[in-house]
Amino acid sequence: MRSLILALSLATAAAAAQPPVLRTVELGAGMHLLRAEVADRDATRSRGLMHRTSLPQNGGMLFVFDQDGIHCMWMKNTLIPLSVAFLDAQGAIINIADMQPHSEQSHCAARPARYALEMTQGWFAQRGVRADARLRGLEKLPPR
Repeated sequence: MRSLILALSLATAAAAAQPPVLRTVELGAGMHLLRAEVADRDATRSRGLMHRTSLPQNGGMLFVFDQDGIHCMWMKNTLIPLSVAFLDAQGAIINIADMQPHSEQSHCAARPARYALEMTQGWFAQRGVRADARLRGLEKLPPR
Protein backbone atom coordinates (compact mmCIF):
# COMPACT_ATOMS: atom_id res chain seq x y z
CA MET A 1 0.00 0.00 0.00
CA ARG A 2 2.84 2.41 0.89
CA SER A 3 4.42 1.70 -2.50
CA LEU A 4 1.19 2.57 -4.27
CA ILE A 5 0.84 5.83 -2.34
CA LEU A 6 4.48 6.73 -3.07
CA ALA A 7 4.04 5.91 -6.77
CA LEU A 8 0.89 8.04 -6.99
CA SER A 9 2.60 10.92 -5.19
CA LEU A 10 5.57 10.81 -7.57
CA ALA A 11 3.30 10.64 -10.62
CA THR A 12 1.25 13.60 -9.37
CA ALA A 13 4.41 15.65 -8.71
CA ALA A 14 5.80 14.82 -12.17
CA ALA A 15 2.52 15.82 -13.84
CA ALA A 16 2.45 19.11 -11.92
CA ALA A 17 6.00 19.92 -13.06
CA GLN A 18 5.11 19.49 -16.74
CA PRO A 19 3.95 22.68 -18.46
CA PRO A 20 0.39 22.49 -19.74
CA VAL A 21 -0.07 21.98 -23.46
CA LEU A 22 -1.17 25.33 -24.83
CA ARG A 23 -2.49 26.40 -28.20
CA THR A 24 0.05 28.14 -30.40
CA VAL A 25 -0.08 30.94 -32.93
CA GLU A 26 2.40 31.86 -35.65
CA LEU A 27 3.37 35.52 -35.56
CA GLY A 28 5.53 37.66 -37.79
CA ALA A 29 7.93 40.43 -36.79
CA GLY A 30 9.35 42.02 -39.91
CA MET A 31 10.73 39.11 -41.95
CA HIS A 32 11.00 36.88 -38.87
CA LEU A 33 8.48 34.21 -37.96
CA LEU A 34 7.91 32.89 -34.47
CA ARG A 35 5.59 30.41 -32.82
CA ALA A 36 4.11 31.48 -29.50
CA GLU A 37 2.19 29.48 -26.94
CA VAL A 38 -0.99 31.36 -26.06
CA ALA A 39 -1.58 32.16 -22.37
CA ASP A 40 -5.08 33.63 -22.39
CA ARG A 41 -6.53 32.43 -19.09
CA ASP A 42 -5.72 33.45 -15.52
CA ALA A 43 -4.09 30.08 -14.79
CA THR A 44 -1.86 30.06 -17.89
CA ARG A 45 -0.93 33.73 -17.52
CA SER A 46 0.00 33.14 -13.85
CA ARG A 47 2.20 30.15 -14.68
CA GLY A 48 3.74 31.69 -17.80
CA LEU A 49 7.15 30.18 -18.53
CA MET A 50 7.88 29.20 -14.92
CA HIS A 51 10.09 26.14 -14.43
CA ARG A 52 11.04 25.87 -18.11
CA THR A 53 14.69 25.24 -18.84
CA SER A 54 14.58 26.35 -22.49
CA LEU A 55 12.43 27.64 -25.32
CA PRO A 56 12.39 26.35 -28.88
CA GLN A 57 14.27 28.45 -31.41
CA ASN A 58 11.93 31.29 -32.40
CA GLY A 59 9.48 30.10 -29.76
CA GLY A 60 7.89 32.14 -27.01
CA MET A 61 4.72 32.83 -25.07
CA LEU A 62 2.02 35.35 -25.94
CA PHE A 63 0.05 36.62 -22.95
CA VAL A 64 -3.43 37.76 -23.97
CA PHE A 65 -5.08 40.07 -21.47
CA ASP A 66 -8.83 40.52 -21.15
CA GLN A 67 -8.55 44.29 -21.54
CA ASP A 68 -6.02 46.99 -22.28
CA GLY A 69 -4.05 48.06 -19.22
CA ILE A 70 -0.65 48.74 -17.71
CA HIS A 71 0.22 45.06 -17.40
CA CYS A 72 3.42 43.99 -15.67
CA MET A 73 5.54 40.84 -15.84
CA TRP A 74 8.03 39.30 -13.44
CA MET A 75 10.29 36.26 -13.38
CA LYS A 76 9.44 34.40 -10.18
CA ASN A 77 10.33 30.71 -10.65
CA THR A 78 11.43 31.42 -14.23
CA LEU A 79 14.77 29.80 -15.04
CA ILE A 80 15.75 31.37 -18.35
CA PRO A 81 16.46 35.03 -19.19
CA LEU A 82 13.68 36.54 -21.27
CA SER A 83 12.79 39.68 -23.16
CA VAL A 84 9.20 40.86 -23.06
CA ALA A 85 7.52 43.06 -25.66
CA PHE A 86 4.28 44.78 -24.65
CA LEU A 87 1.86 45.20 -27.56
CA ASP A 88 -1.23 47.30 -28.09
CA ALA A 89 -4.48 45.85 -29.44
CA GLN A 90 -3.29 46.37 -33.05
CA GLY A 91 -0.02 44.50 -32.45
CA ALA A 92 2.31 47.52 -32.29
CA ILE A 93 5.17 47.08 -29.83
CA ILE A 94 4.93 49.63 -27.04
CA ASN A 95 8.18 48.80 -25.26
CA ILE A 96 10.57 45.90 -24.72
CA ALA A 97 12.28 44.94 -21.45
CA ASP A 98 14.93 42.36 -20.58
CA MET A 99 14.18 40.25 -17.52
CA GLN A 100 16.50 38.18 -15.34
CA PRO A 101 15.74 34.68 -14.02
CA HIS A 102 14.21 34.39 -10.55
CA SER A 103 13.70 38.16 -10.28
CA GLU A 104 10.53 39.54 -8.75
CA GLN A 105 11.21 42.98 -10.26
CA SER A 106 8.18 44.16 -12.24
CA HIS A 107 8.56 45.10 -15.90
CA CYS A 108 5.53 47.05 -17.08
CA ALA A 109 3.99 48.34 -20.28
CA ALA A 110 4.78 52.03 -20.86
CA ARG A 111 1.13 52.61 -21.84
CA PRO A 112 -1.98 50.41 -21.97
CA ALA A 113 -1.24 47.05 -23.60
CA ARG A 114 -3.42 44.13 -24.69
CA TYR A 115 -0.61 41.58 -25.14
CA ALA A 116 2.86 40.70 -23.86
CA LEU A 117 5.21 38.48 -25.86
CA GLU A 118 8.05 36.75 -24.01
CA MET A 119 10.98 35.43 -26.03
CA THR A 120 14.51 34.30 -25.21
CA GLN A 121 16.45 37.32 -23.96
CA GLY A 122 17.89 39.30 -26.86
CA TRP A 123 15.56 37.83 -29.50
CA PHE A 124 14.05 41.22 -30.41
CA ALA A 125 17.36 43.13 -30.36
CA GLN A 126 19.18 40.50 -32.43
CA ARG A 127 16.55 40.84 -35.15
CA GLY A 128 16.27 44.62 -35.05
CA VAL A 129 12.67 44.46 -33.78
CA ARG A 130 12.00 47.64 -31.79
CA ALA A 131 9.20 49.70 -30.30
CA ASP A 132 6.60 50.75 -32.89
CA ALA A 133 7.19 47.62 -34.98
CA ARG A 134 3.92 45.81 -35.64
CA LEU A 135 3.53 42.05 -35.19
CA ARG A 136 1.47 40.14 -37.74
CA GLY A 137 -0.77 37.19 -36.97
CA LEU A 138 -2.72 38.32 -33.92
CA GLU A 139 -5.90 38.00 -35.99
CA LYS A 140 -5.18 34.23 -36.09
CA LEU A 141 -5.58 33.91 -32.33
CA PRO A 142 -8.07 31.18 -31.56
CA PRO A 143 -11.32 32.34 -29.97
CA ARG A 144 -11.47 31.94 -26.20
